[in-house]
Amino acid sequence: MTGRQLHLNAFLMNTGHHEASWRLPESDPYAHVDLAHYVRLARIAERGTFDSLFLADGPQLWNSLAQRPAGALEPITLLTALATATEHIGLIATASTSYNSPYNLARKFATLDHLSGGRAGWNIVTTAGAEAARNFGLDAEPAHAERYARAAEFLDVALKLWDSWEDDVIVADKAAGVWGDDAKIHPPRHQGRYFSVEGALNVPRTPQGYPLLVQAGSSEDGKRFAARYAEAVFTAQQTVEDARAFYADLKSRAVAAGRDADHIKVLPGIVPVIGSTEAEALANERLLEDHIVHAHGVDRLERLLQLAPGTLELDGPLPADLPPESAIEGAKSRYTLVVELARRDRLTVRQLIGRLGGGRGHLTFAGTPEQVADTIELWFESGAADGFNIMPAVLPSGLEVFVDHVVPLLRARGLLRTEYGGARRTLRERYGLPRPANQHVAAPAPALV
Repeated sequence: MTGRQLHLNAFLMNTGHHEASWRLPESDPYAHVDLAHYVRLARIAERGTFDSLFLADGPQLWNSLAQRPAGALEPITLLTALATATEHIGLIATASTSYNSPYNLARKFATLDHLSGGRAGWNIVTTAGAEAARNFGLDAEPAHAERYARAAEFLDVALKLWDSWEDDVIVADKAAGVWGDDAKIHPPRHQGRYFSVEGALNVPRTPQGYPLLVQAGSSEDGKRFAARYAEAVFTAQQTVEDARAFYADLKSRAVAAGRDADHIKVLPGIVPVIGSTEAEALANERLLEDHIVHAHGVDRLERLLQLAPGTLELDGPLPADLPPESAIEGAKSRYTLVVELARRDRLTVRQLIGRLGGGRGHLTFAGTPEQVADTIELWFESGAADGFNIMPAVLPSGLEVFVDHVVPLLRARGLLRTEYGGARRTLRERYGLPRPANQHVAAPAPALV
């Protein structure tokens, strides 16, 4: 196939993205710590020729233990295990710039990239929330702009570390007794506002040069950061019109930053609830909503909106006097999305909790395989997306149904590859991205004619 192709990423979350998924008879409440569960999901996604898998993460215990399976395996470790169970699919791990150090994290991602043959990706997050801050000796989370300033320096240091070995540093001359060329090692010797990093990385430059750089965030700070660094962006958009506007804005920002617009891929999240008929899909959606415990939803919504406990009434609207996004130091873009969704559709708190239960603000869509494929094609062809972050409501069944019934339709329409093809390729190549040049090696002079 020679036309523009969809990029599909499988966002894996324990028993599924719907908060009530663990209550269904088919679900295993212990799946979130079961390697076999994740191996099965990875192989299903690879059967569907997805570009990549994605694991979210945060350095705190999410949610009440009563709400849903809590706790998460460390994603880089888990994806290293999944690298041995798969051949082609990319492996994207979330890691925070707020609560890590550049040297250790650059080393971990370099290791994953080597062990997977060039399939590593890093979802870069700045980690909102006072709970995480207190786990690292802070009284409160750093301000939003401060977190992004730290993230920018973190990325600059990581790039220096990944480039601290030239590609041809290893000589391996057994006869001469020379393994490598010390002249081709470039210690960062970085002294900055947030970090001081002296020495070169202790891992050679990787098959991809450095991992695919992924970012999720739609605030002004987030979009500026993405335009400078990100090669794929996970975003939450509720309407195709909003998605088009975000897509055009981000691409134009990338161009203004001196980048190729095609080198930043926009992947909105979609939570497909699929049935063989529309009535069956809607029934599947209602079954999940009927298993929501609304007290958990109220608590989560009050924390997102920074309201005192007991403020929200289930069958009333959101308060009229909510603060503007500028006053929020946490997840700014998600705050705005949720408030605008409630206002636009005139939802009660109960209805809003139902809408958020599947995707926490991502587009939730119930329909037949044909309707899901139509929605994906519409967004893709109308300049709203380069692909999608597929977020099955229930796992593994939701991913299996998508791969078995939606993927064939996308392939028949020429939108998705039928096989990976050829020798094993890197994740960057699958995203249509070049391998980055080493910043310490001068570009070759143009040939004289």
